[in-house]
Amino acid sequence: MTPFIAEIIGTAILILLGGGVVANVVLNKTIGNNSGWIVITTGWALAVYVAVVIAGPYSGAHINPAVTVAVAIAGKFPWADVPMYVLAQMIGAMIGSSAVWVTYKSHFEETEDADSKKAVFCTAPAIRNTFSNFFSEMIGTFVLIFTIFYFTNASITDTETMIGLGSLGALPVAFLVWSIGLSLGGTTGYAINPARDLGPRIMHAILPIKNKAKSDWSYAWIPVLGPLVGGAIAALSMLALS
Repeated sequence: MTPFIAEIIGTAILILLGGGVVANVVLNKTIGNNSGWIVITTGWALAVYVAVVIAGPYSGAHINPAVTVAVAIAGKFPWADVPMYVLAQMIGAMIGSSAVWVTYKSHFEETEDADSKKAVFCTAPAIRNTFSNFFSEMIGTFVLIFTIFYFTNASITDTETMIGLGSLGALPVAFLVWSIGLSLGGTTGYAINPARDLGPRIMHAILPIKNKAKSDWSYAWIPVLGPLVGGAIAALSMLALS
């Protein structure tokens, strides 16, 4: 499997399982309806686990443009490969979110609340405040990437060892994402991943979802730029400390 294909598949699985748990909780007449934030954060953490297990041996399992840009800033990943990885992540996110819609299509049709249907695809702030929302996405992603660097200490040799290979290597990443969701996710829904938010938001705009809300493009830049800035700060911090 090439790194490009691995990033597509890994990100698609991430969004299929992550978006899937949101659909199970917020859409009407699902078995998991209204089961709450703990279920959502746990589902996303396990989605990361599965995605890293699948893609890790082939691409390093970035599955997140903020990770890709951060390791490039840290000098541990070639800048020439960044566009390929980001493109793969976006394609994967769009595929994964489309698969969620197909899987839960009957429940989308049974759900009247347009914002609940949109929540399956993309994030939205609990309280809309540009500075606070941006800071939330930035700090959440900083914690994500700064900690990932420390999983293998400051002497990272390549992207694969940075993320960790196999099921044991994926487990700390899952716990990390779970912690971020539980502690910092209540403000914006913790996208902490530009592809995770933008790819599904595009599909929300495109797919023929019955009685859907607008895709909120005025907010869409925050879960893209916030994570990129947070990841960049984490990488620069690691360089300063090394």
